[in-house]
Amino acid sequence: MLFFYCMENHKKYRAIAIDGVSSSGKSTMAKRLAKTLGYTYIDTGAMYRAVTWFFLEKHVNIEDEQEVSVTLDKINISFRLIEGKNVCFINGQNAEPFIRSMEVSNFVSQVAAISSVRKKMVFLQQEIGKTTHVVMDGRDIGTVVFPDADVKIFVNSPARLRAERRWLEMKETNPDITVDEIENNLNMRDYIDSTREDSPLKQAEDALLIDNTLLNVEEQYKAALDYIHQKL
Repeated sequence: MLFFYCMENHKKYRAIAIDGVSSSGKSTMAKRLAKTLGYTYIDTGAMYRAVTWFFLEKHVNIEDEQEVSVTLDKINISFRLIEGKNVCFINGQNAEPFIRSMEVSNFVSQVAAISSVRKKMVFLQQEIGKTTHVVMDGRDIGTVVFPDADVKIFVNSPARLRAERRWLEMKETNPDITVDEIENNLNMRDYIDSTREDSPLKQAEDALLIDNTLLNVEEQYKAALDYIHQKL
């Protein structure tokens, strides 16, 4: 059984939904917004990555619905606040050192497209939103997880630019990685995310579009925070 453990319990809660394409900087922005607002930040991408990593470790055939379902029942996903950061754990193990690899990146969109996986993750995310104010980023937060979110933002920019930015982040820990490899991965993930049948990636009609092609991290954050202040 999967679960989420949260220390806070608020009767009244708010949700800020931040969606967007892969590696668009939405997680960096969401973390900072949550800290500024005093909300709980939830990285839904980490949840899907944790499931993907577990499936890879257990050599799960993702085309076998029964095998996927049985394996999901063996997974516990939780978040713990460590040094001011929400850290994803799977079956009691810190998953962060494993879930950001290119191997996981190459398979996470396929795993996230599986309906049984999405249903469990969406349920968990909605349960989290019942217990605390949240800033949550992902692909379907404003359209499926929290369609009535207080604030919705969608982040976008060209794949090549996102790949170049991502390469700068990865080059020290993965010196062999190339911009072309990252761009191909991003294009593949964006295509799968936007064309899947179950809760595809798309901008909610009432979401603010932030195209960060010409924006730096600070400008993107300020644009989002100003909009949140307007809405709330």
